[in-house]
Amino acid sequence: MENPIKISGLFKYVEQLQGDTPWGSFLDTGTGVKSLQWISTLNTERWTAITASQAMAKSSQESYPGTMRDHDRLVVGNWVDPELLKGEQFDTVLVDYLVGAIDGFAPYWQDLVFERLRPLVKGRMYIIGLEPYVPVVEKDEVGLYVGDVGRFRDSCLLMARERPYREYPSDWIARHLQRAGFNIVSGKRFPIRFGERFVQSQMKMCRQRIARFEACGIDPAVTSAMTKQVDVLTERGLALIAKHNGLPTGYDYVIAAEPAR
Repeated sequence: MENPIKISGLFKYVEQLQGDTPWGSFLDTGTGVKSLQWISTLNTERWTAITASQAMAKSSQESYPGTMRDHDRLVVGNWVDPELLKGEQFDTVLVDYLVGAIDGFAPYWQDLVFERLRPLVKGRMYIIGLEPYVPVVEKDEVGLYVGDVGRFRDSCLLMARERPYREYPSDWIARHLQRAGFNIVSGKRFPIRFGERFVQSQMKMCRQRIARFEACGIDPAVTSAMTKQVDVLTERGLALIAKHNGLPTGYDYVIAAEPAR
C-alpha cells in the first residue's frame, strides 16, 4: 500500500485562500518534492514546475505520484534567463521558498524576482517564505540554538565553496511585491516548532560539506574541529527538543497577491 501524501499546513492554508476559485493553469516557480506532490492533489488544468537544480528535478520527478499529463512540464531553468516561459501566463502561481533559494543560483538578483514573474501571473500568486532566524529570534536558548545552527550550516557551505540560501522577511517581500505591480490580498505568519528532523537534516548537510573540505584545501585540524562541532550541535539540539517538546521559534509566512489592475 502506498504512503499517503503528507500536505503541509502552509499548503492547506493556500487551499483555504483559493476557496472555490479554479486553479486553472498552475506555475510552481521553484519546485521541489513536497510542492510537486501537493500540486498532484489539486484539480489543475495543467502545471509547469521550474527548478534551477538538475538534481532537484530528478528527485521531484521520481517522487511524483501517478503519471504526468501531456501538458504538464518539469523544466530545469533559471529565472535570470529572459527566454524562460516568455509570453506565457498562468492562473495560479506558487512562489514556495524561492526567494530564499535564489542566492544559490542567481546571487544579488532577489530584488528583481517579482518584476520577472509579474507578466506570468494572470490570477493569484502565493508566496511562502521563512522569516530569517539569524539573529531575529535569538531571544532565548531555543532561538539562540537555531541561530547557531544557521551560522554553522552557512559556514560549512561557504568553506565547501557553495553559496548559502538567504531568507527574506515578510515585510521585504511585501514592499517588493507592491513595487513590482502587485496588490497584497492577505498575509499571515505561522509559528514554527522544529523537531528532530530539523536537527538531523541540518547536521547531515554539514557533514556532507565537511567531507569536501580536503578537496577545498582546508586544514585537517579545521575539518576535525568542524566534525566535532556537528556532534556538539546535535547533542545540544536533541537535549533542547526533549526539554521544550521541540524547538518553538521563528515563523513561516504565506502572502497572497494579485496583479494591480
